[in-house]
Amino acid sequence: MALLIFIIIGLIVSVILLSPLIIKQRRKRLKRHTFPPLWNSIIENNLLIYSRLSPAERRRLQGHIQVFLTEKQFIGCQGLQVTEEMKLTIAGISCLLLLNERGEYFPKLRSILIYPGAYFVNEIVANGNYVVEERRVARLGESWTKDQVVLSWEQVQQDTQNWSDGHNVVLHEFAHQLDQEDGKAEGVPILQRKSDYLTWARVMTEEYHQLCNDVQQGIKTVMDGYGATNPAEFFAVATETFFEKPQELLKKHPALYELLQRYYQLDPVQWV
Repeated sequence: MALLIFIIIGLIVSVILLSPLIIKQRRKRLKRHTFPPLWNSIIENNLLIYSRLSPAERRRLQGHIQVFLTEKQFIGCQGLQVTEEMKLTIAGISCLLLLNERGEYFPKLRSILIYPGAYFVNEIVANGNYVVEERRVARLGESWTKDQVVLSWEQVQQDTQNWSDGHNVVLHEFAHQLDQEDGKAEGVPILQRKSDYLTWARVMTEEYHQLCNDVQQGIKTVMDGYGATNPAEFFAVATETFFEKPQELLKKHPALYELLQRYYQLDPVQWV
């Protein structure tokens, strides 16, 4: 009996130790699969930036999309029938954030919930003087710390048709996923080196405070004013701007652009 227990424990330990290697090998195989021509057409139609990527970047994106579609579950809500176009569009945009070959695929994420349009949630709000009320609010997307991203397909479509306006719900919510990998949403994703955190904190703090001041004073900004909500929203909005309005961000906020360029290991200015 004791021997059997030791064997079972040994098998469990072996599976745990080998699991990352097995996942890595499976992902390599998926990336080597031929990218279907139909998929390529859908991505070209729905991701305007796709044709501007270098051949190497397109191949990397295709590989990431194939892994993403295998590992993540898409769920239609309010009767929405999830189509191949929906999956590929969402996967294509979100995987732009992975072109730096970080090796992770939003590890906590399991499911993407897709609503036809805006959806409503109950929100608890404190109004001061210890008064708390519940109200119903409309949302276009959200990222849950545990295992889900929620998106409005109508908003996704609108964003794909207006790539350079600085608004993209998929980029925004999946930037939150990067931020939440360590369990907290505070505008600081996992960085490569410990020394990177000091630079990140300095630049992000300065840029966040500048946006807050500009919004307060009614000054026109490159980034959406929603980024002044808190540091987590600032990182998500800065990511949207980095991918959609890179030239303007580089011109007005060179330090922030350089910081995001190092993190994502991409230079979207070259795609414009």
